[in-house]
Amino acid sequence: MKHIYYSLLLFIMVALPIQAKSDGDVLVAESMLKRLIPAYVNQFQFKKTDSEKDIFRIESTSNSKIQISGNNANSMAVGLNYYLKYYCLTTVSWYASQPVEMPETLPEIPEPIEIPAKVDQRFFLNYCTFGYSMPFWKWVDWERFIDWMALNGVNMPLAITGQEAVWYKVWKEIGLKDQEILSYFTGPVYLPWHRMANIDSWNGPLPMEWLENQVDLQKKILSRERELNMKPVLPAFNGHVPAALKRIYPDANIQSLGKWAGFSRQYHCSFLNPEEPLFSLIQKKFLKEQTLLFGTDHIYGVDPFNEVDPPSWEPDYLGKVSSKLYHTLTEADPKAEWLQMTWMFYFDRKKWTAPRIEALLKGVPDNKMFLLDYHCENVELWKTTNYFHGQPFIWCYLGNFGGNTAITGNVKESGRRLDIALREGGDNMKGIGSTLEGLDVVQFPYEYILEKAWATNKDDEAWVNALADRHVGSVSLPVREAWQILFNDIYVQVPKTAGILPTYRPKMGENSGRTKTNYSNKQLLLVWQNLLDASDLRRDALRLDVISVGRQLLGNYFLTVKNEFDKMYQTKDLAALNMRASEMRELLVDIDKLTSYHDYTSLSKWISDARGLSKDPVIQDYYAKNARNLVTTWGGTLNDYASRAWSGLISDYYSIRWNMYIDAVLRAVKSKTEFNQKALDDAIKQFEDHWVSSNKQVERKVEGDLMNYAHFLLNKYKTRLE
Repeated sequence: MKHIYYSLLLFIMVALPIQAKSDGDVLVAESMLKRLIPAYVNQFQFKKTDSEKDIFRIESTSNSKIQISGNNANSMAVGLNYYLKYYCLTTVSWYASQPVEMPETLPEIPEPIEIPAKVDQRFFLNYCTFGYSMPFWKWVDWERFIDWMALNGVNMPLAITGQEAVWYKVWKEIGLKDQEILSYFTGPVYLPWHRMANIDSWNGPLPMEWLENQVDLQKKILSRERELNMKPVLPAFNGHVPAALKRIYPDANIQSLGKWAGFSRQYHCSFLNPEEPLFSLIQKKFLKEQTLLFGTDHIYGVDPFNEVDPPSWEPDYLGKVSSKLYHTLTEADPKAEWLQMTWMFYFDRKKWTAPRIEALLKGVPDNKMFLLDYHCENVELWKTTNYFHGQPFIWCYLGNFGGNTAITGNVKESGRRLDIALREGGDNMKGIGSTLEGLDVVQFPYEYILEKAWATNKDDEAWVNALADRHVGSVSLPVREAWQILFNDIYVQVPKTAGILPTYRPKMGENSGRTKTNYSNKQLLLVWQNLLDASDLRRDALRLDVISVGRQLLGNYFLTVKNEFDKMYQTKDLAALNMRASEMRELLVDIDKLTSYHDYTSLSKWISDARGLSKDPVIQDYYAKNARNLVTTWGGTLNDYASRAWSGLISDYYSIRWNMYIDAVLRAVKSKTEFNQKALDDAIKQFEDHWVSSNKQVERKVEGDLMNYAHFLLNKYKTRLE
């Protein structure tokens, strides 16, 4: 009898935690469903399976419910998204303000569908995303975005919010003064480049209010990500220290990392040699404090030499640096793993020679350094680094630079490359990811890449047709044709910093190389015509398609007119110049109005979010200045790097620059003098600096209906574009 009692007790002790975990995953999936489509919660049911591998199954039940099964909440989320995309024909936006648009009746699933994951790790985000898109996000924004990541199977997100509060405590404990610490930090939108040891102090000092608010936000972010079976990648000490540390440790081996992006010496970063005992001390202090605040999943993003030169290029030195840096991690956390982005190997490819890369990677024990093959749509480094010398790596699609709003990205080719990598990448290819610098409003490339982590077995034609269907909410042959052209003929160039000419400084006889396209504008015109053949624009995704394609189409045409304007200057044909000038001014007005029809294609959203992070008017102005600065002059040599074709930014900033150019050229011809580019550049810079510092209120003015206005523009420009 006693034997039976103890056996029963043992069974209960083992079974209850398993049941609790099972119930926990189901509750998490149910909570996400309630956040996304609360009116439909009673029509779904979730079930936990005991598979060791990530897998989901969807089916209709006998009681007319949709059952979604999975080995954890993350897999269940992917299963839910599969049903929403392919049965409900709907898109879940990564932006919180966009509702999930559902059919009135949930479609049945004729036969059960079961789909396993092809890879274990699915990575997402980039240090830069936290500056170009996320700096002013509140919890409501993060909550939707984390749901979006789960729906798309992400289980290894970069999670670097709130680290300045940790560093503040560490540097304070070491003996630095408040002013030394806060002025070492950059302004909020520039923190990614501070964290990557590119710049110090720019647009600082950082308010204490920011540090405190970000701690609370990071706790919520990490709690939700872990709840959804994600393994957040937290930061660790990479050797970047305040220059003021020399005051306390005058003999420490601290060296400047030198110039980055044209910033002057006062903004250069300092690097502490990892062989210094002080390095290990700082690592322990940082990880201890961070773990107390945020917990840990034992994987840390550490990037010591991003776009900057190490103190020495000798392979022996690089091997010692990585070895010692890794050991400082394991001294603080014996389970530590190092996640390293490999962007620097591409960016400084002439300096990062094969022996130097090998030395850095082999300084860390096998399987303890995860590499992000960062920009695979351009260069797949796994092919040229002997599969990263056996260290595990994640194949990544970058896709967006600077939060630019141009239509760019070789999506189809990237899918082909990824399919090959999945077959030939070797046993140490552990995952798929995306390292986009900014979110913008176009999310389909990331959905396409992340879906390839699962064995859905959909070819490109079927995938694109389904994408078009869910953007409309039904089958629309014209929209399908539009998206097939976009996928096969327009999204064909390797992503780079890119935009339409109106978003760049004007220059006589020259245009920014960032405006080049690999397609005919007549093709894009056909796309726009087909999109506008949809019966309505009720779906938010389709509205964004119309705006994105339209602004690109008109922006490309602006380039044509500007080139004609420049030629007319050479012939001093004043009448023709005036005609082209009028057309350029009209195009700027039309693009600005077209982009006013959506919150996320307008400057007002960006600025209001910045100001909304504080109740203190002084700090509100400070945040707004940071927001203005990043998307315009940036700093250093990065003017217009983060350009965006946004309503308000076009009318209040870009149009002013272009009107200054047009007026200067017309004055020169009328007065029979030479156009002075240098004088114009100086005047434009003066205007730019004044605009960045301005507290002028930004409002989004919406007049009329997007469908009607887009058709008006189509009729207005069609014959000129054909």
